[in-house]
Amino acid sequence: MISGIVDFDASAVVAASEALERELREHEVDVVRLVLQWAAVHSEDPGKGVGGGVAGGDRLMALGGEGTPWVQELCWAELAIARSTSLTATRRLAADSLDLAYRLPLVWQAVQDLRLPVWVARKVAAMSRSLSKDAVALVDVAVAAAADQSPARVIAIAEGKVIEADLEAHRARVAADAANLGVRVSRPRPGAAVDPVEGEPATLRTTLKLPPGTTLGFVETVEEVADALAARLTAAQLEQVTRGELQAQAVELLSNPAAAAAFLDPTQAEETQCAEPTQRKRGPAVVYVHLSDLVLGGAVAGVARLEGIGPMLVEQLAELLGHREIALQPVIDLNETHAVNGYEHPAGVKHRTLLRMLGDVFPHSGNLGYRRLDHDHPRPWVPPDESGPPGQTGDHNDAPLTRTYHRAKTHVGYHVDQIALGAYRWVTPHGLARMVTRHGTARINLIRGPDGDIIGETYDGPRIELHLRE
Repeated sequence: MISGIVDFDASAVVAASEALERELREHEVDVVRLVLQWAAVHSEDPGKGVGGGVAGGDRLMALGGEGTPWVQELCWAELAIARSTSLTATRRLAADSLDLAYRLPLVWQAVQDLRLPVWVARKVAAMSRSLSKDAVALVDVAVAAAADQSPARVIAIAEGKVIEADLEAHRARVAADAANLGVRVSRPRPGAAVDPVEGEPATLRTTLKLPPGTTLGFVETVEEVADALAARLTAAQLEQVTRGELQAQAVELLSNPAAAAAFLDPTQAEETQCAEPTQRKRGPAVVYVHLSDLVLGGAVAGVARLEGIGPMLVEQLAELLGHREIALQPVIDLNETHAVNGYEHPAGVKHRTLLRMLGDVFPHSGNLGYRRLDHDHPRPWVPPDESGPPGQTGDHNDAPLTRTYHRAKTHVGYHVDQIALGAYRWVTPHGLARMVTRHGTARINLIRGPDGDIIGETYDGPRIELHLRE
């Protein structure tokens, strides 16, 4: 870290900023070089040799575009741990790095000369990955020539060259997008509830994928209904409502065709007033809410966390569920445990583990979902007819993992111990040690006995230690 910054004058700040920017670019280049070397030392086919490959085991796969070398699939999880990032992010970095080195050599040289930021070069690599090795040369030459321009201009040039390099492929993209119609509700991003710039603590973003003509027609209709709603307000009321609120009311009205028709056609007003209001029958809403007992009892104001939605003010629950039939579920005690003799984890065990851990328990995993996870036994399950003890399967021996992480743990040499209901100690094939709890992933230092067995660990931060003591 730079010392004495508080004593810097303006000239010193500018000089230090320039030097630091150069160092950052050099470090980013080194990151790409390290990734390329990792790929090089994991390029041998693991299926060669006596017996060939193992079902579900490691294999070579293509991460980059045409012309890049294939690399072992399961090697990237350990590098992701070393970089304190997710497997997905590390694979994307690997794909971009391979494309730069083997498909975009002129762009890669501009990056190494510190003329082009790594993030811009990676963007170009990702944009051009679908092109053939011959076609991507057009992008390589054009971007390298523009390396000293602003990032926005470089990316715009790359975009145009990607289209020019394969016009038929772009026509296919246009056709595919035109067919990808529908209405989608976005899944809230972690942090969206408090993000001061793009946060959405009270709304859900809805995306309409429609043909241009339909989109314009829909917008015109919304504006028409918003105008009609505004016409029924007094001048004082108009000062208290925004145009966006009127548009939202218009969309809500249009979601009920009968009510919208009655509102827009005055001749139906009397008939509508006499008729019983009709509402579409909706299925029950089943929502898992994490809530403090103090908040639930009204002792303190607080925030609830909803599975699949994120943090929400308690009073927002009424708005969320007010028009739905509510299915109440019994409180799930996460201190409860259960064990069985069979191999499959019972549904209740899986549910409690996922509620404790919020998803995948592999170090730095970004998976927060509950679906499509394997429930692995950290302590291997031994069949009863092979002297397996009773009660091997339960809360004490359950590690939810994505299929890829599960395969890596099984076939590449990871070691995991579940040392508490919500704590998993991992050791990678090359000796990196991490502790995973619901609070995240922490680096740990293993303490080994004379025979090499792990007899303890120390932690980089106190938070994990406090959690384990509980």
